[in-house]
Amino acid sequence: VRDGALSVSGLLVEKIGGPSVKPYQPAGLWEEVSFGDKSFTAQSFDQDHGEALYRRSMYTFWKRTAPPPSMVLFDAPNREVCTARRPRTNTPLQALTLMNDPQYVEAARFLAQRVMKATADPAARVALAFRLATGRTPDDEEAAVLLDVCNRQLDDFRKEPEKAKLFLAVGESPRDETLDVCEHAAWTTVASMVLNLDETVTKG
Repeated sequence: VRDGALSVSGLLVEKIGGPSVKPYQPAGLWEEVSFGDKSFTAQSFDQDHGEALYRRSMYTFWKRTAPPPSMVLFDAPNREVCTARRPRTNTPLQALTLMNDPQYVEAARFLAQRVMKATADPAARVALAFRLATGRTPDDEEAAVLLDVCNRQLDDFRKEPEKAKLFLAVGESPRDETLDVCEHAAWTTVASMVLNLDETVTKG
């Protein structure tokens, strides 16, 4: 799921091989299972920066006693025994992760940036974002819902542009300063919705 969001947004680093990386994780991860000298390896979680944040998930450093929470939420096995088949679930915690985790908020921002730079036509932007995430174009009803959300969000952000700036500041990568901040924030909301679709998450 994470790799799909990064790929659709254009953030995914496709470099093959290399050491494990430590992308965004909740503050205090590993504290409850750490002991002794914190200078030893894997006693404290120190987030990486730069391209390490956008490597494929298979390169994510995995501490068995404290696995990456977002992977656990999406049914990753605990690696204590062999898993022949992974279950598929759909829970509110997954939706909260997709809408609030810095990795996904940042991916939504870049997906918004991608479609905004591709075309100025709102309908074409919706169609492109939807197709990139799901592999198909939206029907008229789906497109109308997304366009309506975009327009309402744009009105809200125009009234409080500081909130738009805060929203677009999530993640370490800088935002594209050439794009209108309120419009970019509105389209980021739309992109977040598209990345949160069941069709994107479980069928993509």
